[in-house]
Amino acid sequence: MAKLIYTIGHSTLTMEEFIHLLKLHSVDVVADVRSNPYSRYQPQFNRESLHRNLRGSGIDYVFLGAELGGRSTDPNCYLDGRVQYDRLALASGYLRGIDRLIAGSKSHTIAIMCSEKEPLECHRTVLVARSLIERSTDVSHILFNGAVETHDATLSRLLRELDMPEDELFRTRSEILEEALKRQEQKIAYIDKDMKVMGEPA
Repeated sequence: MAKLIYTIGHSTLTMEEFIHLLKLHSVDVVADVRSNPYSRYQPQFNRESLHRNLRGSGIDYVFLGAELGGRSTDPNCYLDGRVQYDRLALASGYLRGIDRLIAGSKSHTIAIMCSEKEPLECHRTVLVARSLIERSTDVSHILFNGAVETHDATLSRLLRELDMPEDELFRTRSEILEEALKRQEQKIAYIDKDMKVMGEPA
């Protein structure tokens, strides 16, 4: 049975702070879901440096940015230059990445890592966590202060930030969340104006 999977954003953390947060929650595998696993301003989180430092602390590293990154290389996942999460979530590579996370969570405590500090500002929450929840896998988000926020609490926070209700007379909470997540996707999804949907005229 799949266990809880965490998410975390490295942002401006030092490597020592980052590893402390992982160990605080007994994480033994970091799954990097950055499409480009390098940081100009935080070079300690470049793929090779991160891998080396994690290994030195007894934490394994796996790069899943090709499968689960938010900047797809598939033109079919774009519309007017913007990544469409519903299309990306159906891509074969993406589905393989989700399968790997779920399989790995049965024997490891995994933290999905991206760069953004705020979970709601990142595809790890709006896209990847949602896919895991739909596959009956629990997700929680490790915050900078060491606290853990359940995914459901994160979604409630999203509704408050968007001034949307938790429930309505004519819509279920799931339907309200569908709209809220779509609105958040429009805010954070990667834009590449050079990308065109396959078959769309250039």
